[in-house]
Amino acid sequence: MLPAFETERLFLRPRTMADIDACMAMDRDPEVTKYVPGPWHNPQEHRRFVISRIEAEFAPGLGYWSIFAKAQPELFLGWVLLIPDNAIGPDIEIGWRLNRHAWGKGYATEAARPLVDHAFLFLGIERVVASIHPDNAASIHVAKKIGLRPERDTIHDETPYQTYAINRVDFLSSQALNT
Repeated sequence: MLPAFETERLFLRPRTMADIDACMAMDRDPEVTKYVPGPWHNPQEHRRFVISRIEAEFAPGLGYWSIFAKAQPELFLGWVLLIPDNAIGPDIEIGWRLNRHAWGKGYATEAARPLVDHAFLFLGIERVVASIHPDNAASIHVAKKIGLRPERDTIHDETPYQTYAINRVDFLSSQALNT
């Protein structure tokens, strides 16, 4: 079972099948999935993909969390994830996707920070990565704010991406500087 998290403005709880319609509606917004390859335009494949990710059994402590604002707890803002990279590893990937109405409010950064803490402080993970399309300035900004730095260029489904990463030693060093 995944832990729930609470931040100043947000509730994060493990994503469940109750979230499927909200997740699919979010993914159907072409601006939301502009930089993310996937079966967004094929309803059956899209549904299978989302269900497979909701039902997947990742290693203990890894998975997806749905994001809700404390001010409007019934409103699905999006999700964050901490899973094996490309669902297979060996690296652990952090990612986020938010509805357009939640953009520009700092929610992605606020939701991702407790997952970075969880990865390094509670799970003992050695490295966290995020693959981000080079034109996705908002996600690059979030990655940098949570401590990830550009590492290498990669290709996924014939599309260029930049891998951002942080390792446990650098994370712990930055935590020591902030205390």
